[in-house]
Amino acid sequence: MANEQNAKESGHRDENELIDKLVGINRVAKVVKGGRRFGFAALVVVGDGKGRVGIGSGKAKEVPEAIRKATEKAKTTLIKVPLKEGRTLHHDAIGVYGAGKVNLRSAPSGTGIIAGGPMRAVFETLGIQDVVAKSIGSSNPHNMVKATMKALKEMQSPRLIASKRGIRVADVFGNKNEKV
Repeated sequence: MANEQNAKESGHRDENELIDKLVGINRVAKVVKGGRRFGFAALVVVGDGKGRVGIGSGKAKEVPEAIRKATEKAKTTLIKVPLKEGRTLHHDAIGVYGAGKVNLRSAPSGTGIIAGGPMRAVFETLGIQDVVAKSIGSSNPHNMVKATMKALKEMQSPRLIASKRGIRVADVFGNKNEKV
């Protein structure tokens, strides 16, 4: 018991411990014969801070239940994203979902997370420390988060690309002086 408390105070986390962030909560109404029935819809982002992230949405009559459902859904949709040096993206990426479009760019060390609301939650739970992101089009949190996830799904490490092509990692980058 004392060891568990010391571990939590020092910032040590279990491998299965996930960070969850509530991106948005909406009140929704269902029109019925007697009037309106109100409920709540929640959008949650879950990640381990080490390269895994997932999103989920849930609806219920009460806010805590909607958040719980969204969190459970997010845990089942976790994806692994390769990170460069454990802090930024390997390459730039564009993600589109509906009317939402996002541009993600890797950034040098010390830049921080330069991104708008819903995208920031995704990057913080993913464990990215340096990134520049721009959202174009829709500012709807659902579209922005899903477009960000689409862009992150396309992220590939140089090692993965080299193994697919059957070449060395150094050959992926190529020689800048070499003419093609």
